[in-house]
Amino acid sequence: MLSSDEVHAARERLGAVGVWVGSLLGSSSIEEERQAARRIEELGYGSIWTGEIVGGKEAFAHQSVLLAATERIVTGTGIANVWARQPGTMEGGGATLGAAYPGRFVLGIGISHGPIVELSGQTYANPMETMVAYLDGMDASVVFAPATEVPVPRVLAALGPKMLDLARDRGDGAHPYLVPPAHTALARAALGPDKLLIPEQAVLLETDPVEARRIGREHLSGYLRLPNYVNNLRRLGYGDDLADGGSDRLVDAIVAWGGEGDVARRIAEHADNGADHVVLQPLGDLPTAVGQLGCLAPVVLGGASPR
Repeated sequence: MLSSDEVHAARERLGAVGVWVGSLLGSSSIEEERQAARRIEELGYGSIWTGEIVGGKEAFAHQSVLLAATERIVTGTGIANVWARQPGTMEGGGATLGAAYPGRFVLGIGISHGPIVELSGQTYANPMETMVAYLDGMDASVVFAPATEVPVPRVLAALGPKMLDLARDRGDGAHPYLVPPAHTALARAALGPDKLLIPEQAVLLETDPVEARRIGREHLSGYLRLPNYVNNLRRLGYGDDLADGGSDRLVDAIVAWGGEGDVARRIAEHADNGADHVVLQPLGDLPTAVGQLGCLAPVVLGGASPR
C-alpha cells in the first residue's frame, strides 16, 4: 500500500478533476477514442477512466491504447473487473502499465454485478468474500510483478461500509460510482485522511429541468436494476425514490445538470466532503460528451469560482 507521501504525490498528479467515459469509449472505435483522449488531455483534465465488462474491451489493453495516444494524462480503470482475470494477472497487468508509464496509471478494481457477470457464464459469489480472497491472491503475486518507478495506486469500487473498510485496510482508497456528495462524506470518514477518494459524478449541461431529468432518468435506468447500486441508494435514504425510473430528487442527486456553474458547485460539494479527485461523466454520445467537457473546462479547471 502507498505511504502517506505517495498518496500525496498521487493527488498532485491527478489534480482536482478528471473524466469518466467508460461506456462511451467502450462502444467507440479505437481511433475515435484516441482522438477523444487527446482532446481531454488538451483541455487540461487530470485523468481518463474506463470500465470493463467481461467480453468487452479488455481493461489493460484498453488502458494501453489511451496511454499511448496521450502524453501526460493519468488513466484509471473504473473498474477492472475481478471476474475477467486471475488475481495474479490483475497484479501483473497493473504493474506492467505502471512500469511502462510511470505515474500515469491508477488500478481501480471492482466486484461488478451479478446480472452482468452471469452473462459471461460465471456464477457471482458473495462480494466481500470474493474480494478478500482476490486481494489475497494479488498480494501473493506481487513477487512476480514487474518493478515500477512510481507505485501504482490500487483503489476499490466501494459503496457500502464493509467494502469501504476493505478499501482502507487493503487498498489505497476508493472509487465510488453513482453516488451523491453525501456518500463522499461517509466514504472519507470511513477511509481516513491518508487514502485516495475518487468519486464519479454524472454531469449534463442542460438548463431545462424537464429535459435534464428525462436524460437523467435514461442514464439511471440500467443502474436501478443492479442490486449493489439500489442497496447503496437505500442506505443513503433514497428508498422511496427508486420507483418509475427515479424521482426528481434522486435524479438531481446523481446527475449534476444545469449550467457550468451548477456543475462546478457539485464538484465543490464533493471536494468539501473529502474527495481528492472528482471524475466527471458527461452524458450523451461521445462528441456531445467531449463538447460538454470543453465548455466545462474553463470553469472547473481553475477558472471562475464555483461559489
